[in-house]
Amino acid sequence: MFKKRSRFMLLMVALVSLALVLTACSSTPSDQKAGQSQPAPANKDVILATTTSTQDSGLLDEILPAFEQKTGYKVKTISVGTGQALAMGEKGEADVLLVHAPDSEMKVVEKGAAVNRNLVMHNDFILIGPKDDPAKIKGSKTTAEAFKKIAETKKLFVSRGDDSGTHKLELKIWKAAGITPAGNSWYQETGSGMGQSLNVASEKNGYLLTDRATFLAQSQKRDLGLEIVLEKEPALLNIYHVMDVNPEKFPKVNKDGAKAFNDFLISAEGQKIIKDFGVSKFGQPLFIPDAGKKVEELGV
Repeated sequence: MFKKRSRFMLLMVALVSLALVLTACSSTPSDQKAGQSQPAPANKDVILATTTSTQDSGLLDEILPAFEQKTGYKVKTISVGTGQALAMGEKGEADVLLVHAPDSEMKVVEKGAAVNRNLVMHNDFILIGPKDDPAKIKGSKTTAEAFKKIAETKKLFVSRGDDSGTHKLELKIWKAAGITPAGNSWYQETGSGMGQSLNVASEKNGYLLTDRATFLAQSQKRDLGLEIVLEKEPALLNIYHVMDVNPEKFPKVNKDGAKAFNDFLISAEGQKIIKDFGVSKFGQPLFIPDAGKKVEELGV
């Protein structure tokens, strides 16, 4: 009787052990899917310096949670004009940069402050203004021609005035038009990001150069009283690159975190998020994914 009971107990122990093993094996894949897919990083904090358009358009609200869940990193975003973001990179005050001023970006790379520069996406700039178009911009062939009309009619033009990628392009267009706008009563600089500058243009019924994504995103929240008066000019292409702050020059940067974020943006997963962003709300993507392309292949 004792032997039978011992055999029974041994059999039960064996069955319970087998059940535990099978349960553990079957739960492993779902646990991996629910949690992060990589080992936890040693330094979780990643400082991202980026233009206000990626923040104000809402794109980062889609990108960052996916990146953080996948990798275990936590991103601290510093949303400023591209000029300021690049300056942070030159001082080693950020780990990774997501910016949209190609000429200025190359200068930072040439100085050795940034490495691993990759094309991420593009959209385009647009010129917006009051619905009654007091400067008669509609029908202009180029943005430079439109800027001349604004100056001639002295209608309000709102400038970011913050050394951002948008501001750099705006100044380039004024130069092409042969006009120095600063100091004129009709020219107002906000010194602020894209979202705030849109608010000023809306309140004062002025013209503004903006990226399409931020304009559509902000217009979704409320009627700005402004509309597109000029678009789809090749000169208005808005190109974004990501690059790591050089760890050889700045040893304290989180080089692994920067590389992980860079890799994620140009990965199939990151590019799909960019491709899908805005489609459900606006019927069109707000950014076009471009990883692996050459700049010469892009178009508005």
